[in-house]
Amino acid sequence: MSQPAYKAILFDLGGVLIDIDYQATERAFIQLGVEDFAKQYTQFAQADLFDLFETGQISPQHFINKLLPITRPGTTPNQVYAAWNAMLGQFPAAKIDFLAELSTQTPLYMLSNTNAIHWGVVLDRWKQASSQPLSSFFKRIFLSHEIEQRKPHPETFHWVLEQMQMDAADILFIDDSPQHVEGARKAGLTAIHYDPKISLSSYFS
Repeated sequence: MSQPAYKAILFDLGGVLIDIDYQATERAFIQLGVEDFAKQYTQFAQADLFDLFETGQISPQHFINKLLPITRPGTTPNQVYAAWNAMLGQFPAAKIDFLAELSTQTPLYMLSNTNAIHWGVVLDRWKQASSQPLSSFFKRIFLSHEIEQRKPHPETFHWVLEQMQMDAADILFIDDSPQHVEGARKAGLTAIHYDPKISLSSYFS
């Protein structure tokens, strides 16, 4: 689809730039004895524990320690850690190449609901896929666990716009979660609901 010129593009991370499989983490926790994990965490909604971790209100150790009691006896913290990270895939080479090209034409920013555990793995996966630092492609990266607020709240988008020193009308936002797209639109941004089955570059062709 053809897009008008924007002063900057604000990208989501998981499901847009790095592959995500939420069911992989659900399956991993089921193997650890947590049969109802999907009731506590999905792409579209999550329990308070995950909100607290995602906004940096609790530490990784506290988060893991809270999950341990709902797993079967004998489960180790390392097993919980691995199950939590199971959803994280790889950065497709085509997307990295596209970001490299796009970043020379338009300022890029990132706004991600992520946590300290996932972010460390994300950086490792990026290093496996690219010789360039992830930060070199983006003017600024906003992570929920660092800024202590998260999508889809419109006030989060307003705060990010203030940091970018740009107007909502000048920004294109791309996210794979419908509730985040709706939140961005309420804040005045033009937002695209990204379909992971479609190549990222096709949205700009």
